[in-house]
Amino acid sequence: MGQVRTFDTIEAALAPLRSQGKKIVFTNGVFDLLHIGHVRYLQEARSLGDALVIGVNADASVKRLKGPTRPIQNENDRAEILAALACVDFTVIFTEDTPENLIHKVKPDILVKGGDWKIETIVGAPFVMSYGGKVMSLQFVDGKSTTKIIEKSQLD
Repeated sequence: MGQVRTFDTIEAALAPLRSQGKKIVFTNGVFDLLHIGHVRYLQEARSLGDALVIGVNADASVKRLKGPTRPIQNENDRAEILAALACVDFTVIFTEDTPENLIHKVKPDILVKGGDWKIETIVGAPFVMSYGGKVMSLQFVDGKSTTKIIEKSQLD
């Protein structure tokens, strides 16, 4: 089971893994209502390395990015739920609209986003590639999204 860390403690948490030559994978997102698309994506991300770190958008950034009715679940709950997944090693809440600063702190070996992201538009990609890290866009699960779940729940 993973752990929720802060921006200031994630580096120290990753140090033992780095000293053992372990591969660190990083992704980020809102993860408001966890669904099968999220789970499959995170399992695939974790399979690429030895540890998976997830940057979780803070509530304020979610409101700016998704609108005033989001998030449904608060940032601490979202981070803890994700950390409880077997495929997740660490979650870190970030307050900016992008995880650029967190990516610089984590310095992942592999940076991933869902298949709806083109590699050239992935935040942090130039930084990760600058030191030989990989950037990947993983398979997207069609029709599975928090927005679709919310829309369906409003029909009932």
